[in-house]
Amino acid sequence: ILVKRLLGPIVYNNSVAFLRVRATDKLQDQMLHPLDDSRCHPDVYQRNRWAVKIAVDALELGDGAAQDDEFAISAIRDVMQNSREEVERLFLATKAEWEGVYGPTFNVGTWDPKVTVPIESWRDKVEELDIEAFAEMIEQNGNGKWLSQLTMVKWEFRLPFEDPRKPMEPPSGEKLFKLLTGESDATLCPGKEVTGRVVKNGDFGSQVKLEGDVPGFIPLRNLADDHVESAEDIVSVGTVVTALITQVKMDHMCVDLSLKKEDFKKKSSEWERPASLPPLDDFFDRMAALKIDEEKDKEREARLEALRLTIGGTKIGGDVQGGVNADGSSAPARRSGKVTRRACAHPAFRNAQHDKLNQELKEAGDAMVGEALIRPSNRSCDSLNIHWMVRGGCIKVIEVLEEDKDTDASIGNRLIIKKEVYESIEELMGRYIAPMNDRVEEVQHHRKFLDKLEDEVDDKLQLMKKSNPAGVFYFICWSESYPGYVSLRFVMSRTARHHTIGISPDGFVWGPKTYDSMDRLMNDFKKNPAGPGARPPNRPSGSSTSSMSTSRQGLGGMTDESNTSSRQSRWGARSGGVAGGSRWGASARPPPPGPPPSFAAPPSQPPTFSYTNNAPPGYTR
Repeated sequence: ILVKRLLGPIVYNNSVAFLRVRATDKLQDQMLHPLDDSRCHPDVYQRNRWAVKIAVDALELGDGAAQDDEFAISAIRDVMQNSREEVERLFLATKAEWEGVYGPTFNVGTWDPKVTVPIESWRDKVEELDIEAFAEMIEQNGNGKWLSQLTMVKWEFRLPFEDPRKPMEPPSGEKLFKLLTGESDATLCPGKEVTGRVVKNGDFGSQVKLEGDVPGFIPLRNLADDHVESAEDIVSVGTVVTALITQVKMDHMCVDLSLKKEDFKKKSSEWERPASLPPLDDFFDRMAALKIDEEKDKEREARLEALRLTIGGTKIGGDVQGGVNADGSSAPARRSGKVTRRACAHPAFRNAQHDKLNQELKEAGDAMVGEALIRPSNRSCDSLNIHWMVRGGCIKVIEVLEEDKDTDASIGNRLIIKKEVYESIEELMGRYIAPMNDRVEEVQHHRKFLDKLEDEVDDKLQLMKKSNPAGVFYFICWSESYPGYVSLRFVMSRTARHHTIGISPDGFVWGPKTYDSMDRLMNDFKKNPAGPGARPPNRPSGSSTSSMSTSRQGLGGMTDESNTSSRQSRWGARSGGVAGGSRWGASARPPPPGPPPSFAAPPSQPPTFSYTNNAPPGYTR
């Protein structure tokens, strides 16, 4: 290969161990090395001749035999023949032992001598050598680490160019069922209660989709204890039912279910235990198991009553769920009014407690920021709780009211949050949670947002106020007292104050008013820092300061037109050209030249203000 320049030296060195040179008619006149038809690198048996050394020592021929190439090749052939005979002996012995116990069911493809045959069972020549000691001696002589290569030489003597990969086999029904559903005999077994939704009624029974999208089927004979003519007489499409597993057909990717009261009354010990599960221990406490079964029976009876699983002529999920009155009219559906587990297959729904749901969100870290999980509320059977992760470590719980429910275990067909109606969990996620995440992102990218604690923001405001007493400074940050709310913090005199801003799908809520953007809210705040709807204090009529009082309708009111040319905006620069600049950071400008105003404010009264072109952006007259 190198002489004919078929490969370069670097490519040759990297790939030669994967090249296989076999004895053929065209190469019968060539002297081929037996390890050319193996996975050994030529550095092991040609340049360093470690493989030759192993073969000669295994046959105890002495060091002189390794110098003759022809003799060395003969020694390698003899060792490989001895090892192949040993592999054949071990294979026949293992097969005979297996068939003696299990019959003629031995699978050749699963036999791996590297794994299944213990070291002490090998009796070939090469096993008598201490390969690790030989590799350590080579390393001490400064020739590098060769243990892995020498171990490969030993196995190439036994199984030359053996492919370690197993042939690919199509997955069996049981394995395919586990791969597609994630369920096994330990999680789905006869006698276990499962909850699902009826998706189709046919001539032979009802098809049900269980939690995790596992397909289930209720035959007609298992829909009721009595004879059933049609599945529509018992269950309706869309009805949530709690049934018992009677058989798991992994080959058919289906689970057979039953709604018969007779099956519900069976003890767990009466159901057939799957063969794949380990047998019960000899010391298994059967009396304790029977006591647990009795407690479960009581809970099951209460649940059956709550879910209205009354089969004797009563349709589940239909128009006659509540039974029949004495006059023959249908009675209204009866509900227990108790908080129960819900039958919901939505990936965001959890039948879990408050703390467990918060723990799941927090353990996921930043990957769950902006996501929401839903659980049944502990307060009422007609409400849900949304756990929305606003940001890392901050979770807001939102209550959802349910209306138009089929059963206590089902999700309401109408989900209501603050008079807004949603028809499904998916719509709730898209129309409520997604816009809320957009509002959170808008807050975090706002120019006035500080990702700090409220006390830290207040300290920063105090420092800015101290450096510029004439300024009015403000920032927004996350509220620590109310998760999912924004705190608008500002300082006007000496003490830092704040407003709590809510977040809704429609915008930002400040008092009775909702703003579609944070900038619009900021503009209103500058006009009236007291908040929307707040009124400034009234002054006595007829006083000398009435005109000033009128011109200062809040901090954002309009000024008297006759004084606008001589007085600056409070949010621009203070009147009289006070050093230090505008209260909102704009540089102060000297008053324009001209005649004095029509009146002068008393020294005890604050100066009047006007909104000029020095006003901050977003202000209008």
